[in-house]
Parts: sequence; structure tokens; C-alpha cells
Amino acid sequence: MKLIHRIGYFSVGLFFGIMLLLFFLGGKKTSCDYSPNDRVLKNIKIKERAFSAEAFNYFETNKLDTALVSESLENGNVDFSRSNTEGKPCNVYLITNKVKEAILELQIENCDSTATIRRAILIQ
Repeated sequence: MKLIHRIGYFSVGLFFGIMLLLFFLGGKKTSCDYSPNDRVLKNIKIKERAFSAEAFNYFETNKLDTALVSESLENGNVDFSRSNTEGKPCNVYLITNKVKEAILELQIENCDSTATIRRAILIQ
């Protein structure tokens, strides 16, 4: 079989394979959360969230919307060097996210069924 025929058959098979993947995975909310940062954020996002009194007071005092927590979990970065990933019984993660001209730092305690926002700081 000539090389041009092989390339033609390969191209047709590749095209149908991509179409099948798009058909089966197109309507589903599939994601590629393979990096450690993405896995931690996804794990925290799917859990019930709670606020400590300190964090809730900080949001009220500075007139910040608690929706910034959801935005930080979508677009933020986990600072593993300042996080306690070996905590017992819960790990504590420091998540940073740029909000307007400032940086929002959240300290989140990630337990089995809940994620508690322990502390929030807005750095100008």
C-alpha cells in the first residue's frame, strides 16, 4: 500500500474518532484536573463551605462579597509552600487570587465533608 493511501486511511479514522469523542463527551462536564493545584481547588469546590467568625467578620468589615471565595476557587492558586498538607485531621491550604488591584489570601481548612474558610486577608 502506498504511503498516500496510508495517510488517507489514517486521516479518515482520526476524523471519525474525534467526532465520536465530541459526540460522547460534548454534553458532559468533563474536566482535566490533573495538576495538584487544580485537584485541591476542585476538591474544595465540591464540598460544603463554612466561614469562621474571623473570616466572616473580615468580609463584613471590608464590605467584600463572599462570592469572591467562589471566584478564588475557580481562578486562584494554592501556595503549597505556605500550606499544611499533612495536617491532622484536616489539611489547611492557602489560596491566593488577584481581585481588582489587590490579592485575596484565603486560609481554608479542607476536611472530609466541609471546607472552612478560616482566615481572609486582602493585600493591597
